[in-house]
Amino acid sequence: MNDPAQERTAVRRSLERSCAVAGLQWGDEGKGKIVDLLAEGHDAVVRYNGGANAGHTVVVEGRRVALHLVPCGVLRPGTLGVIGPGVVVDPEALVAEIDALQAAGLDPSGLRVSSAAPVVMPYHIDEDQVREGLLASRRAPDVLSADAEPIGTTRRGIGPAYAEKAHRASAVRMGDLTRPGLLRKKIELAADIKNRALAPMLDPPRAYDAEALIERALALGERLAPYVCETRSLLRGALAEGRTALFEGANGALLDIDHGGHPFVTSSSTTALGIGPGTGIPTRGLGRVVGVMKAYQTRVGAGPMPTELADATGDRIRERGQEFGTTTGRPRRCGWLDLVSARHGAELNDCDAIALTMLDVLAGFDELRVCVAYRLGGRETTRFPLDAADLSRAEPVYETLPGFAEEIAGVGSFDDLPRAAREYAEVIERFVGAPVEIVSVGPDRAQTIRRDAT
Repeated sequence: MNDPAQERTAVRRSLERSCAVAGLQWGDEGKGKIVDLLAEGHDAVVRYNGGANAGHTVVVEGRRVALHLVPCGVLRPGTLGVIGPGVVVDPEALVAEIDALQAAGLDPSGLRVSSAAPVVMPYHIDEDQVREGLLASRRAPDVLSADAEPIGTTRRGIGPAYAEKAHRASAVRMGDLTRPGLLRKKIELAADIKNRALAPMLDPPRAYDAEALIERALALGERLAPYVCETRSLLRGALAEGRTALFEGANGALLDIDHGGHPFVTSSSTTALGIGPGTGIPTRGLGRVVGVMKAYQTRVGAGPMPTELADATGDRIRERGQEFGTTTGRPRRCGWLDLVSARHGAELNDCDAIALTMLDVLAGFDELRVCVAYRLGGRETTRFPLDAADLSRAEPVYETLPGFAEEIAGVGSFDDLPRAAREYAEVIERFVGAPVEIVSVGPDRAQTIRRDAT
């Protein structure tokens, strides 16, 4: 298509039939399952933020597949999987993930990685670990001293890689891995900087060998070369031809670098607002945004969580929900559903629909509680504070709802759910302002209730 006006019209028409999936909480909402479910109706699945710190787990016919960088659409044959320039890529982790998919009999040949995606280098991982270690050693007893509190990162080098991207001259990008001259200049500069500033803080201190880093990067580049391309043009071309895309967000709205509870956030734009810069595709006409949220609240790592339950109820939720991180294996902090934060996430994403996951975990509770406001500074508010210092002082105001005794893992329709489970979903709808159109009642793809076509 050579006429730019016609192409723009065609792209917009395809975007009207496209969709985004984004998390509304602190990540781990079950986005992988929802992306896998909706990918059946789209030609491409596109990651636009984060890195190998995100973990999406999908269960298909009893087989559990954990993905960290590769878009979940890889589980649908014939689907294009795009890692956009807004994602930081650890090439070691990506090669390992491709190998694991092939060993499991899955075909990753539809994967494409942006040549502009920043590369996570070994010194980024070291820097992440050093920074977290220093913060831990200076930890203050008061969460308000956020500058002396570990952020709780996965220590995968994500934040330092994004910082290197902003530093520009020393930032290695995926396309550089096949350009030895340019790669050498960047790594030599980075190694010089890191040897001056970072190496003395390592335990034990050690210098970075630029030649060894270059050699390994070139080997990874050779392995990944078939997958690397300029993805903006690829994706725009597909949209211009009438194909549709499903944009897959990593992490969750409350971890957004700009709109989460700073500083206990991740290093990227985690909401649908990040799709444009993370892919190069303007999303003014995007058809739908599906927000994913658990039926309760979880969080991994540091930072305030108003509804956290450090008691037997929290333990019960954790065990029933198997709340342990896909990427780290860390036990997740659990608590009652926080509707104040869910509304904040839904507003940021301008959600058209809600996918409610893990509802089956709440079976057997006599009563369920949901947070409908915060008490902060002697006043009640339904606004989510963007500063961890304020959020740490927020006291949850609860509404108590009836529980349901019946196990629901085998329920196939919304009307067949226990009345209390249906009412629970309806309370969420009214508070968040978007309909619950998908309800997950178990980990398998088949354990999903669709109220309306999405």
